Amino acid sequence: MSSSNRTGSSPLAFILTGIPGVAVSSPWAALPLCCLYLLMLLGNCCLLWAIRAEHALHAPMYQFLSMLALADLGLSLCTLPTVLAVFCVPATSLPFQACLAQMYFIHSFSAIESGVLVAMAFDRFVAICHPLRYGSVLSGSLVARAGVLIVLRGTCLVLPVAALMARMPFCRARVLSHSFCLHQDMLRLACGDVRASSWYGLSAVILTKGLDSLAILLSYALILRAILGTISPGARAKAFSTCLCHLCAVLLFYIPLISLSVIHRFGKHLPPLAPTLLADACLLVPPVLNPLVYSWKTKQIRRRILLLLCWRGTQQQG
Repeated sequence: MSSSNRTGSSPLAFILTGIPGVAVSSPWAALPLCCLYLLMLLGNCCLLWAIRAEHALHAPMYQFLSMLALADLGLSLCTLPTVLAVFCVPATSLPFQACLAQMYFIHSFSAIESGVLVAMAFDRFVAICHPLRYGSVLSGSLVARAGVLIVLRGTCLVLPVAALMARMPFCRARVLSHSFCLHQDMLRLACGDVRASSWYGLSAVILTKGLDSLAILLSYALILRAILGTISPGARAKAFSTCLCHLCAVLLFYIPLISLSVIHRFGKHLPPLAPTLLADACLLVPPVLNPLVYSWKTKQIRRRILLLLCWRGTQQQG
């Protein structure tokens, strides 16, 4: 880190902010957040356990779902320490290096989750449009290679963002808009030339979430054409039902993300509460709701989780 990223003899630190209008050190604000994080941990861990324990869930669709659950866990755990600290410690500050690391992992896991959603869309496309070739196309080795490529793409594309940010001088008020570190939020506090970092950040978003959303739209356009070409209404309903969980996961991920991007660029007149809540929704809503949606719609997952709960209840009674 450059010497300009120091104030006097003390290292640079960023001050995190909570929800506007909610007092810091408020247990009433920390309690619901703790409940959400606990629900996220229990839901995704139960989902991973059910997929591992149930042999019928070892299909490619559920292997991709395991990757989605791991990405959700990573994304939420990146923000857990600072989000809870903001509501427990007044004027919570985070050293520059820690903030940089958190920013890197948040954007990396977000890109990984977007890539997993594309892989799941391709899985649904093959299952509905080419059902006889499903086993040969989506082999175990292809799923493993896809997982490695998704992780490499997410981590490597975001790495230059962190490298460019590490060289930025900061000489303005170092108060962030959120209880965690995001690229655009840190960039607005820099006092040097931010064009390279800004343009590369925009390019990384286009190369990940932009292209991913187009790939998902194309997959569902082809799926819709195949479903509408089916004569039997029962077959149509079954095909739509197999896509419902994935569609919910896509909407839960992209709607808050797109809304936050629009507000950051065009909603300068809006109160600060709007971007803060949307940023929290981007990082908390998908990890909390994805396990609930898939557990509700997938009979094998639901049965395994019920067996786990019944076994725990029997153990406690014994």
